[in-house]
Amino acid sequence: MTLALEWAARGMYITAPNPRVGCVIVKDGVVIGAGHTQPAGQAHAEIQALRDALERGNDVRGATAYVTLEPCSHYGRTPPCSNALIEAGLGRVVAAMGDPNPLVAGRGMAQLEAAGIAVSSGLLADAAHELNIGFLSRMRRGLPWVRLKVAASLDGATALENGESQWITGPAARADGHAWRARTQVILTGIGTVKADNPQLTVRGIDTPLPPRRVIVDSRLDIDLDARILQGEPCWIVAAGAHEEKAAALRAAGHEVLYLPNAHGKVDLPALMRELGRREINEVHVEAGAKLNASLVREGCVDELLVYLAPSLIGPGQGMFDLPPLAQLAERRQLRFHDVARVGDDLRILARFTETETETKPEE
Repeated sequence: MTLALEWAARGMYITAPNPRVGCVIVKDGVVIGAGHTQPAGQAHAEIQALRDALERGNDVRGATAYVTLEPCSHYGRTPPCSNALIEAGLGRVVAAMGDPNPLVAGRGMAQLEAAGIAVSSGLLADAAHELNIGFLSRMRRGLPWVRLKVAASLDGATALENGESQWITGPAARADGHAWRARTQVILTGIGTVKADNPQLTVRGIDTPLPPRRVIVDSRLDIDLDARILQGEPCWIVAAGAHEEKAAALRAAGHEVLYLPNAHGKVDLPALMRELGRREINEVHVEAGAKLNASLVREGCVDELLVYLAPSLIGPGQGMFDLPPLAQLAERRQLRFHDVARVGDDLRILARFTETETETKPEE
């Protein structure tokens, strides 16, 4: 199963909106076929592994397939993988975890078992869950997994008071940040960051056949039509009210304008997350300023913080979150450190909101 997970990781940047799945076929203790899910509409991991075994001249009858997610049992963009495994004469199928997709949800394993194939699941489920945390979130909640990235000094400053921030963290941390960008389908920012930094927010240094969509929260459509983020691939700009002349110009340039207002004349952030889920977005990577960061946290739209801490002190400067003061400590939002690692000279922390972990934990 560890090998199957390694194969699944090979599809990190190509499978969305489908999950990243790997499959390894073993017979008499020898790997006779392996594969991972291809881009949407192409072969899933099980089909790739069966083809690999066939091309090697191996007989899969009676073999065991180790697959990182329950085989699909429905006709979608491709035929059911469960049917292919049955027709190939597999003797056993071991899945790391069940597929919460309502079109599957246990039916794949049940179909295999009804055909006389021995089945089991739960092997390395936690690792499989991490690989597809966005897909699983969308299937279970209708929402993408939202990861908010910040880079700061040890005293919590993301920039000097005058806005200078290049570079607080070192080159290794910046490269690592691009890897996290690359695995998502959306990079989200706010108009404040666009105006202050004029970023591109593209992936650099990593081959991404499916580059993430840039999404800009811009309540009043204040964005400059010459902004760097609007160059290249089309963006989605999310506003709160009608500014038809600017909207028409953005649409003429190939971008999409969405109107999602809340009662306060701002963008309805929870509605935006639901819309992204509806559009089959699995993972969202946020790189924004303190105001939007705070709004996303207050509205319960963030699942995980990706924090890079540099071994430096800046003193007074811009912070990570523009949150209001609390009256008492009991009001604080609680997180749990999920992973802590050194990246170059910097520290990388993955911290998850505890309520999110309860909602999205892998099935037993």
